[in-house]
Amino acid sequence: MPAPIPDTAMTTDGLYRLLAWSSPAFPTGAYSYSHGLEAAAAGGAVRDRATLEAWVRATIVHGSGRIDADILRDSWRAAAAGNDAAFAEANQRGCAYRATAELALESAQQGAAFLAAYDAAWAAPHPNPLPASGASGELAITPGPACGEREGPAPNVWEGEGQPLGDCHAAALGAAAVRAGIGLSDALTAYLSAFGTNLMSAGLRLGIVGQSDGQRILAALEPEVAAAVAACLRRAAEDFGAATFALDLASMAHETQYSRLFRS
Repeated sequence: MPAPIPDTAMTTDGLYRLLAWSSPAFPTGAYSYSHGLEAAAAGGAVRDRATLEAWVRATIVHGSGRIDADILRDSWRAAAAGNDAAFAEANQRGCAYRATAELALESAQQGAAFLAAYDAAWAAPHPNPLPASGASGELAITPGPACGEREGPAPNVWEGEGQPLGDCHAAALGAAAVRAGIGLSDALTAYLSAFGTNLMSAGLRLGIVGQSDGQRILAALEPEVAAAVAACLRRAAEDFGAATFALDLASMAHETQYSRLFRS
């Protein structure tokens, strides 16, 4: 069984891949989701820099950011250890633990899009460092059915032999990070930073803040993301869950919102 990748400084190649995969230019479709923020803005709960910053912070620390961080952590560790069963469990938990249909769709479709882009551009140049026993060569990745849209048990979505990579976005990134030699804390930091940036960008497009205030929000969230990563690394696996009821209610309201820009 391969040893886990040490959580140390990345190589230039690893840093390049991580920056590419967490960039807004990577085609996961994240720009089309507001994670309930659009409904919160329509209802007046989020209306300025202070309320947007508080909303994003709560989402990262107590909401979907916390859930996704734990899923990424568990999937990274499972992939690094070559434990297919543990990876499948983490992926399935990441698919299931969503409060609304829109939030489930958001995670699943971004995961499928991540896999499709990874397979098209990144899988072949970077051989799998964790081949299954007897396997060799490079493995292609294809997205599986979206979470909640399959029948029967969740399949692995690696083509051929090798480590499974699931259709929950956080799980998919966790396994891809292992393949690329990216440490866990770096992967978590990039994921949560991109998550917060996308929410800020949604607030920008909704007219809640301007460019400068958007950057002030991201600067203020820097220690929050660092603290969230540290908390995730020391959190017990059984301490899993979220508590952002306002976000869940906003997401439910968004499902029937008459006029909207975003898919969630």
